[in-house]
Amino acid sequence: MELSIDKSVVLYIHGKGGNAGESDHYKNLFPNCDVEGLDYQSNEPWENRLEIISKINELETNYNKIILVANSIGAYYSMNAQISSKIDRAYFISPIVDMEKLIKDMMLWANVSETELQEKQVIETDFGENLSWEYLCYVRNHPVQWNASTFILYGTSDNLTAKETVEIFATKWKAKVTTMEDGEHWFHTVGQMEFLDNWVVENEHQL
Repeated sequence: MELSIDKSVVLYIHGKGGNAGESDHYKNLFPNCDVEGLDYQSNEPWENRLEIISKINELETNYNKIILVANSIGAYYSMNAQISSKIDRAYFISPIVDMEKLIKDMMLWANVSETELQEKQVIETDFGENLSWEYLCYVRNHPVQWNASTFILYGTSDNLTAKETVEIFATKWKAKVTTMEDGEHWFHTVGQMEFLDNWVVENEHQL
């Protein structure tokens, strides 16, 4: 059966500590689309990439267009899954666009050297993140390739990703960046969510 040209779906990929239920927030922002969230079961990129690919393949059988909305590390997981050729456009909220840099930053915060991490393989930190040599090696061996039309929402008070890092990514992959002054990595206050909502709606209206 041939699909209708306007049959579109939004796929939401959550960040750390999030869940697929957060996708409900986007139903009013994409009134002409179905909206689904993915509760990936693994936090390892070499595993959850298969979950994301499987979900995209499933959606392709029922929809002509797939719009991606990804939050924080969910954006990295999505890019790692190499799905850009299968989606129409992407909205990245506080995305992790340079995972290697973030890991190296966390190593500095924890005062952990590469030699030490390689020897111990996994090191727990005081700020709640485990540093993994396997994870770092994977990231280095699988550089991100991303060619989808992408809109990025970035807060100037993001404590995980520097604005320069986002700008480098945006220049390389021709993404459009919108910046919220004093916006945090986690968009959650009333003002931040209003900004996020307006950002989505305005970009959708311009298409």
